[in-house]
Amino acid sequence: MHATPRSRLHLHDMGWCLRANRACTRTWIRRGFATVSRLGDGAFWYALMAALVVLDGFDGALAAAHMAATGGVALLLYRHLKRWTRRPRPFAADGRIRAWVAPLDEFSFPSGHTLHAVAFSVVAIAHYPALAWLLAPFAAAVAASRVVLGLHYPSDVLAATAIGGVLGTLSLWAAGL
Repeated sequence: MHATPRSRLHLHDMGWCLRANRACTRTWIRRGFATVSRLGDGAFWYALMAALVVLDGFDGALAAAHMAATGGVALLLYRHLKRWTRRPRPFAADGRIRAWVAPLDEFSFPSGHTLHAVAFSVVAIAHYPALAWLLAPFAAAVAASRVVLGLHYPSDVLAATAIGGVLGTLSLWAAGL
């Protein structure tokens, strides 16, 4: 009997989840990724938007408003996708995987944290290219944290990266940037 491509993807995803999740047995790794994930809940992005307004006035307010509008669309999109796909989170599907932090919602696909991090980064970097050194690694760390913490499969994060990139790019196009 041959495994289907979908079942092979699931086994591959689960293997990566198990390996990544084991890293959290080290307290400093768990705390680091939990902190990054928590910042990715919104605190980092709200602070960035506020800093843009304070440091760059009207232009910063325009960039922050652009980020907020993109974030609103991202929220609606990922909530719809989660309700449609209803993919169980890794820790719910496999007892060997531990959720090292509490999830914000029930389903796994796509990673809302990653989708937002990528979309926000695309928009912010378009307005302020000098922020790329900070935002690209932070977005990558948010994405990694979701797998390491047992909340998402790698495919959830990869799909969210693509969706966030497309959303951010379409947002720039719509704004004429």
